[in-house]
Amino acid sequence: MPQSNSLTTLLEHHPFAVLDGALATELEARGCSLVDNLWSAKVLMENPQRIRDVHLDYFRAGAQIAITASYQATPAGFAARGLTEAQSKALIAQSVKLAKEARDIYRSENPNAGPLLVAGSVGPYGAYLADGSEYRGDYACSHEAFQAFHRPRIDALLNAGADLLACETLPSFAEIVALADLLSEYPQAQAWFSFTLRDDKHLSDGTPLVQVVNALSGCPQIVALGINCIALSKTTAALKHLQSLSVLPLVVYPNSGETYDAVTKAWHTHGGSCGSLAAYLPQWLAAGARIIGGCCRTTPQDIAALSEHR
Repeated sequence: MPQSNSLTTLLEHHPFAVLDGALATELEARGCSLVDNLWSAKVLMENPQRIRDVHLDYFRAGAQIAITASYQATPAGFAARGLTEAQSKALIAQSVKLAKEARDIYRSENPNAGPLLVAGSVGPYGAYLADGSEYRGDYACSHEAFQAFHRPRIDALLNAGADLLACETLPSFAEIVALADLLSEYPQAQAWFSFTLRDDKHLSDGTPLVQVVNALSGCPQIVALGINCIALSKTTAALKHLQSLSVLPLVVYPNSGETYDAVTKAWHTHGGSCGSLAAYLPQWLAAGARIIGGCCRTTPQDIAALSEHR
């Protein structure tokens, strides 16, 4: 992995690195229908240009890291549409190509942009189940089965030139351990691991975060830890707890605070304002966050507001 394309290099030059925001809900805002078990991966098959355009808009908003449209893109998921593993891996590789194309366009517009990274999204097994279980972690596979599920996607992402992996929205301790062990098969790869939570001290499956951090402490390829797709209001306490457990840079990219219904594939508000990413920035920085962006229902405008403080 070229040093210029490393997260370490990016963080050496900035107080924090700006992630992009939501991909799937931004695609919906642009007319894509995602009421489907494949979610944003459906657009990889049907309208990939839209994905590139969203990536480009996030770079133009100030994002320094684009997360690929591979969160729900897996051979297991694509098999239900009749695709072979080779065809599935080609689509996963396409997710990297689209983010790199957007980066190239942005660099042509801004030659002095500095390091810009493409992070290959590795969503959890629960995302493939498409039943909301990435927020519960109530599924079980063997260590080997988890690795067999994730290996083809990681192969495709790294072979396509992703700068690092975003192992994200992880709710299950068993799956986290399996993924960390799988990384050893790719010694040049780096990754961040970000979790969904039951509360500020526990994974969604109930495992204490101290146990999670201890289990990952021997994996030098994991270069950041954090949380994503949890409500804004729950982020700071969780970051403070993680800061007490690890010296790694922390990553945070919450959703807007709304609730996702896995049956209707829709988001529901609870009245009132959910707040803004930028408003939370001082407390996140104080709690050790160095990689900061947004997840579901956040927009390029939210990322632009964050990037003003970089």
